[in-house]
Amino acid sequence: MLRSALLSAARSPVLRSAAEHSALARPLVDRFVAGADLDAALTSVRTLVGDRLVSVDHLGENTEDPGQAAATTEAYLGLLDRLGAEGLAARVEVSVKLSALGQALPGGPTLATDNAARICARAAAVGTTVTVDMEDHTTTDATLETVRALRRDWPGTGAVLQAYLRRTEADCASLAGPGSRVRLCKGAYDEPASVAFRERAEVDESYRRCLRVLMGGQGYPMVATHDPALISYADELADSTGRDATGFEFQMLYGVRPEAQRELAARGRQVRVYLPYGSAWFPYFMRRLGERPANMMFFLRSVTSRH
Repeated sequence: MLRSALLSAARSPVLRSAAEHSALARPLVDRFVAGADLDAALTSVRTLVGDRLVSVDHLGENTEDPGQAAATTEAYLGLLDRLGAEGLAARVEVSVKLSALGQALPGGPTLATDNAARICARAAAVGTTVTVDMEDHTTTDATLETVRALRRDWPGTGAVLQAYLRRTEADCASLAGPGSRVRLCKGAYDEPASVAFRERAEVDESYRRCLRVLMGGQGYPMVATHDPALISYADELADSTGRDATGFEFQMLYGVRPEAQRELAARGRQVRVYLPYGSAWFPYFMRRLGERPANMMFFLRSVTSRH
């Protein structure tokens, strides 16, 4: 119930405005978001790349303005240029949300694919890759179609699959071919039981089934979880399927279990940190609160305080 309420609040323009203009909210937001601008984000990136990989997300989603979709695309091009100029591209990729690139606009799937193609081309030019984020279940087919289109020219384009969706095991099988990069996460949206597993135990078991498919395939699994039990399970699967440390990676969110990230990296596993930045942080942040509701009271006090 609380998680559903938080995800509903993420769509509230009033709460979003109050939050994004509250200086008192920044200490908690800064735990999950690496600053409001690119310079701040790159400061965090430079710290992380010593022992970890990074995927940078320029925050924004569900745009209803073609101009904003164009601006987001340009922001990614500028980000990639900086990664190339600073010699970071070998260890840092970018993650993009198609709804930020215009997917929901009239003609949106074509527009978003075209914008994503510009980003992929620039990424290839500077020596890195792009992963296309997954959003709510209504966009899954369109998002995977865009990924397939992008892979015709940039076969290293990453896809994201969400284990809580009932369809995902089959999607893993279809995407586990040679060279395919697939990030498997649990999922952070409020989906109906008709399309998604709702109980934690069901989601965890679905994650294991999906991970078995990916580890047993010919692609490159990206294991996005903070769950110690699933991390151990992924380690066991990697060993049993003959994958060495270069054959897969763990992914964790910026600000979540940083000690565990460092420990995994120290024992030779590849760890990639998903690092978001930008001023449009509210929807992303509310999904993180949905995963960690204990932070909710602190956050509400921050955005409602008059001082």
